[in-house]
Amino acid sequence: MVTPARRVALLGGGFSTDEDGLLDDWLLGHVGRPRPKVCFVPTASGDAPAYIDQFLSAFAPRRCEPSVLSLFRRELDDEALRRFLLDQDVVYVGGGNTANLLAVWRAHAVDRVLGEACNRGTLLCGISAGANCWASGSHTDSFGPLTFLQDGLGLLPGSVCPHYDSEPGRRASYREAVATGRLSAGWAIEDGVGALFADGRLDEAVSRTPDARLYWVQADGADEAVERALPCRLLDE
Repeated sequence: MVTPARRVALLGGGFSTDEDGLLDDWLLGHVGRPRPKVCFVPTASGDAPAYIDQFLSAFAPRRCEPSVLSLFRRELDDEALRRFLLDQDVVYVGGGNTANLLAVWRAHAVDRVLGEACNRGTLLCGISAGANCWASGSHTDSFGPLTFLQDGLGLLPGSVCPHYDSEPGRRASYREAVATGRLSAGWAIEDGVGALFADGRLDEAVSRTPDARLYWVQADGADEAVERALPCRLLDE
């Protein structure tokens, strides 16, 4: 029996920010099933109803079976929750507060189930907090000011920084955290980028705009950080 790759996708966009649907279509193209089951997990937003509606409006017309896991209004017991998540082809995590997301997941043991799902081949993905959560550490505004969080699930080695080009202070603050060792080397995602990893290694990087980039950021040993831009395939409309 062939062991499936542990796959994680980091999104710098998607249904909640883009009208063209390019990143979401790219994501679904990697599932390999005609009608994949796609579960949206909006925990980081406090299960915001408008966010859920936005997901359903975007994915209901696509060739997939969309669903939503609400933990603030949880209805499933532990075993039913485990079965539900393990039955998904894609777990798509929304943005919001990374620290709160991880705390709620751990309270409901969702972190352990998602690790099991990843080992079985479920594609884990998300935007902003939904990208941060998979890594060992992340750059976040969960506590107000931009800071580092060394508390991720560790399904993707290293650290993650979303909104690298679009939020004031992100680039400098993330580089400082990596340079000083507060965060390990990692991936900085500009808005518009999608990055797919298999067993912790970058498998493909794409962009919905010509200028958006994915960066590998690491310390250079002199309290400085260096960044290296990775080539991204431009998605066609």
